[in-house]
Amino acid sequence: MRSMSWTKVSLSALWLIGMFVAHAGRASGQTVNQAKPNSAVQGAETRGFDELLRQLQSQVQELSGQVKRLEAQQESTQAESTELRKELDAAKTQLAALSSNPAPSSASSATAPAATIEERVSKLEESQQMASAEAAEQNQTKVESSSKYRVRLSGIVLFNLYADRGSVNNQDFPELAMAPGVLSTGNSFGGTVRQSEIGLQGFGPTIGGARTSAEIHFDFAGGFPQAPNGVSYGIMRLRTATVRFDWDNTSVIAGQDALFLSPISPTSIATLAVPAFAYAGNLWSWTPQVRVEHRFVAGENSSFLLQGGILDNLSGDTPPSEYNRYPTWGENSGQPAYATRLSWTHAVGDQKIIAGAGGYYGRQDWGFGRTVDSWAGTADLTLPFGTRVEFTGEFYRGRAIGGLGGGIAQTGLWNGVLTSPATDVYGLDSMGGWAQLKYKVSPKLQFNGAFGIDDPFASEFRQFGGSQTYYPTPLTKNESSLGNFLYQPKSDIVFSLEYRHLKTYTLDSTTNSANIIVMSVGYLF
Repeated sequence: MRSMSWTKVSLSALWLIGMFVAHAGRASGQTVNQAKPNSAVQGAETRGFDELLRQLQSQVQELSGQVKRLEAQQESTQAESTELRKELDAAKTQLAALSSNPAPSSASSATAPAATIEERVSKLEESQQMASAEAAEQNQTKVESSSKYRVRLSGIVLFNLYADRGSVNNQDFPELAMAPGVLSTGNSFGGTVRQSEIGLQGFGPTIGGARTSAEIHFDFAGGFPQAPNGVSYGIMRLRTATVRFDWDNTSVIAGQDALFLSPISPTSIATLAVPAFAYAGNLWSWTPQVRVEHRFVAGENSSFLLQGGILDNLSGDTPPSEYNRYPTWGENSGQPAYATRLSWTHAVGDQKIIAGAGGYYGRQDWGFGRTVDSWAGTADLTLPFGTRVEFTGEFYRGRAIGGLGGGIAQTGLWNGVLTSPATDVYGLDSMGGWAQLKYKVSPKLQFNGAFGIDDPFASEFRQFGGSQTYYPTPLTKNESSLGNFLYQPKSDIVFSLEYRHLKTYTLDSTTNSANIIVMSVGYLF
């Protein structure tokens, strides 16, 4: 580009010089041949020569300005190139120093864990990859949108290969151990990709000082078509879809989202269609909601987050129709559910201690004037021990919260035919929780062990004769334990092997158990 500009400038200058020389030659020849020129003609020629000279001077000045601008641009480019080369050389030097792992020069560095150097090398590699990606960004194909604002595509292609030993309620991501069926051997083996996910995120304009954005996520765990080998053709399912307005310390979120009063889950990619330990102490639901979040700074390293909002009053009912929507027992009350959570975050180096507590309330109307109060109290904790070990856990106590996955998805109890006005309906009390211990060998490899339990009150089942319609026999306890490792050699590929044990108790009857092994490979995009 620059070479073409210099060529044009050179050719223009040569053309102007040639014109000047030719005109000067003609003027000189006329002077020799005409000893006594006419004064009028001579005056006209002089004026033409002056005009040509002025044009030549103007063009020379313009060319000189272009040359100066090109020289300034070249100097700026050379300076920028020199600065970038210095930064690259510094990065290479730092990487070489870290890779050589030199001996520490002080007592404090001698006690530093070897993993610190590995983490720094990994972070530096990630930074270099990100810089390369940003440099090549203009060569990428962008997601096209009807809006002028940016849209980002994300997701995971996840393949799970599983082996179940024992009967379960769902083969590829089971939550309950069940009694063997008549034609079931209790053993199964299969593979699935229906837990793969797709997400779209859009970034919109600033409105009233708030940055606007929206995102929507799908998976393929919405059931199966009635077709040969239909188990391999998972139906797309809506997971979450939200619109956000974010100020510096306040956010407003509207849409269908996870429960903000139960914000964490055990680490697992063997079960993404539902969170790990669903119906085993981990409250969860993708619920339509509107909430407000406000952050308070409490010091240099500490802050508080206050969340509150209204939610669709779901009660765990199965829809009576595939096409028409009818109100759930919670929606039938004519009011939403209410929830709030307060959490404290304290930064310790690169780690964060997070402690939170939440509350939930909703009213259910079961017809004939029968109302049930649904409520829950929650607590969650994230506690790191250094850079390698981390403890996480949640606990809940509630009543009639089958719509949030509590009570093993059992909400109410009744002592007769539900359509009879004489039948009483009561909310089922339950409590549960889970805990996990994570060990990070390196930034690329981690091991996790966790245990969860959901414990509906068996005495209430006995009081009402076990009359409810969720399962063939009331479930009074569900336990789940897991152990897995996740290996992520690059930021966009992950491997995992997981073992899970399920143990489900039925009312005054047998206890069923199952063992599951899942091998997973995922590609994130």
